[in-house]
Amino acid sequence: MFEEVRDARVSPSMTLRDLIEAYRGMHGFMAGHLAEAVEVLREGLRESRLRVLSFTANLVATGLRGVLAQLVDSGLFDVVITTAGALDHDIARGTGGRYLRGRFEADDAELYERGYHRLGNVFIPIQDYGPKVEAFVRDLVAEARRRGGERWPLYKLLGLAGEMLDARGARDSILASAWRRGVEVFVPGWPDGAFGTALFMEAQRGNRVEVDYYEDMKRLADHFFPREGKAAALIVGGGISKHHTIWWSQFREGLDYVVYVTTAVEYDGSLSGAHPREAVTWGKVKPRARRAVVYGDATLILPIIAAGLLEGLS
Repeated sequence: MFEEVRDARVSPSMTLRDLIEAYRGMHGFMAGHLAEAVEVLREGLRESRLRVLSFTANLVATGLRGVLAQLVDSGLFDVVITTAGALDHDIARGTGGRYLRGRFEADDAELYERGYHRLGNVFIPIQDYGPKVEAFVRDLVAEARRRGGERWPLYKLLGLAGEMLDARGARDSILASAWRRGVEVFVPGWPDGAFGTALFMEAQRGNRVEVDYYEDMKRLADHFFPREGKAAALIVGGGISKHHTIWWSQFREGLDYVVYVTTAVEYDGSLSGAHPREAVTWGKVKPRARRAVVYGDATLILPIIAAGLLEGLS
């Protein structure tokens, strides 16, 4: 009934497939979950009509941005759902912003005096964040008004942003990768960051572009409401991006495949920490769905999962 735990052996020459199998054999404690996550996603992305990638903004401030962009550019996903800060970091870095390797133990008062923001152990020069986003949004608004007037669905405005970043050579930009692949990006909390504030400030200057998120919701309905075929999601982190993904999934009677990568625990009743089994009670995940939860830092876990999925394409 139960398989035996296998002692793992590693070598410098082992393949990725060997490593994932080693995780599967050693099983405890998150190793088995990681191997199962790769298996669930390989099947889910192959079998599903709708494939969603959801992640939080903090990851885009790290070099994991390149892996996220690679996943989008791979054609494995149809829809991206993320948070406002992901736009900020992607645009800032895509327009030359420098994000620097720092330390958690830094003196924050000193960093402030020297003109740095701190995001965990990433240091961001102030001029490489807000001003970069504001300058790009100014150009984006001008181009949007030139092409289509003052009223835009956000996902189309973000498509235009991706086209502009691609033209500027932002190879590791998530938005540029999405534009190249025709992947639509949805950000339900779009005002909650530099991007949304910059749009507001441009409107105050008379350069108005009105975001019509109802049109985004109509487009999400186009993706999620059809019940034919299966649906799969890789959800990295919690908060609004996680909830938006599973909220819309209830309208098609739930996800058929889902993997959560998280550091949040479920015992405080938070949405971020809730497991897929709780989502079953809301109709957001099907009772017989294939699912896995991997606890740990996404900067460690997601590259392995991504490599396992990309290996399946070769």
